[in-house]
Amino acid sequence: MKRLSLRTLPSFFAAGILLVTPAGIVRAAEPQPTPTPTPDGNGYGEIATFAKAIELIRQDYVDGDKVSYHDLIYAAMKGMLSSLDPHSQFMDPDDFKDMQDDTRSRFNGLGVEVAMREGVLTVVTPIEDTPAAKAGVLADDEILKINGTSTEKLSLQDAVDVLRGEPGHNITLTILRPSSKEIKDYLLERKEIKVRSVKGARLLSPELTGPYKVAYVRLVQFNEPTAEEFGKALDDLQKQGMQALVLDLRNNPGGLLNSAVDVLGQFLPANTKVVSTQGRAYSQQHEYSTPVGIKERPHFPVAVLVNGGSASGSEIVAGALKDLHRAVVVGETTFGKGSVQNVMQLPDGSALRFTTAKYFTPSKQVIQGNGVVPNIRVPLTLDQERAVASLRNDDKITPDAATALIKAKDAQLTRAIDALKGVMIYAQQTSPAVDAVKK
Repeated sequence: MKRLSLRTLPSFFAAGILLVTPAGIVRAAEPQPTPTPTPDGNGYGEIATFAKAIELIRQDYVDGDKVSYHDLIYAAMKGMLSSLDPHSQFMDPDDFKDMQDDTRSRFNGLGVEVAMREGVLTVVTPIEDTPAAKAGVLADDEILKINGTSTEKLSLQDAVDVLRGEPGHNITLTILRPSSKEIKDYLLERKEIKVRSVKGARLLSPELTGPYKVAYVRLVQFNEPTAEEFGKALDDLQKQGMQALVLDLRNNPGGLLNSAVDVLGQFLPANTKVVSTQGRAYSQQHEYSTPVGIKERPHFPVAVLVNGGSASGSEIVAGALKDLHRAVVVGETTFGKGSVQNVMQLPDGSALRFTTAKYFTPSKQVIQGNGVVPNIRVPLTLDQERAVASLRNDDKITPDAATALIKAKDAQLTRAIDALKGVMIYAQQTSPAVDAVKK
């Protein structure tokens, strides 16, 4: 029998011939006239084509248990949303509930925030006090496999569905660390995760700050309770005599836009424009300003720590404070996730999450794909990153040991402290001259 090359297959299909292949018999359809492409109109023709495709699949597909209208339509919507960009997705009712739980700072999973970066499933940040963070997973790690299955063809939502689920189950992540080219398996157990968004609020040791009272607060995420908890932390620190603040947004993956704007209200006057959005539709043109009614605070010096794991809401906060000259930003360029996703619930409890606009800082800098560039760039080595991550996830470390580790390994925090000390020294030196002018 004459062998058929792949190049000859189209002509045989066009003739409606049966082909015997290694996979079995393929029945080619009878030749049909090629439809003429039409410009995008009301969409009725395309919807009719889609409905025809569903009916053909339901009629003849070999596995009847896979072709319910529910399964086919849900699969189509997942594909439709994932084709738009890495941040758009279709959520079935369970996925939508998980997203709502996220905003309330509780969910079941490994504690790793992920995104698609150039088609690769990438860790945005491991969330503190979670299985992923405690195991040593770092921002920018690339997840090559989940339970031995390649992530190459997984959509973002499919990956999230595997990572999350009932507590008590083990998940193996095969991770490539780009900075060292190291590939390693991490065996992690799913747990119920309750995230405290404000952590580590304290006055830093005089061994680090000298005669100045420099406070430190870490924001882990921007969720519903974040702004209120942050305000209470600042109240306590002011009672302790805080003169300056280090706001640590490293590995903060973001969260709710309104929460980030409310946090900015702790530093800036009411009605200060801090971020804007621009999209294709006029309804997506928005300007967001700090709220009215937040307690007014002294104009203390502020340093903001960021790195490649700082994304979305943390980039909004860092970008606004930098542009408005309210803080010095220290660390490394942020992740660059500056797009707005609207979530629209559908009648059956599922939801669409799709990108509608991009964020702009007050000086009209685009965050998406660019990130926020620090005023003072301080990179960390892989060894330093691991040390800082271990410090964040060690609840039993003593204050003296923590101070020693900061001095030895956390170059970003020590550089931020030095910058604040310089501001306060300058203020002390210039204030007598200002007083003399006033007199």
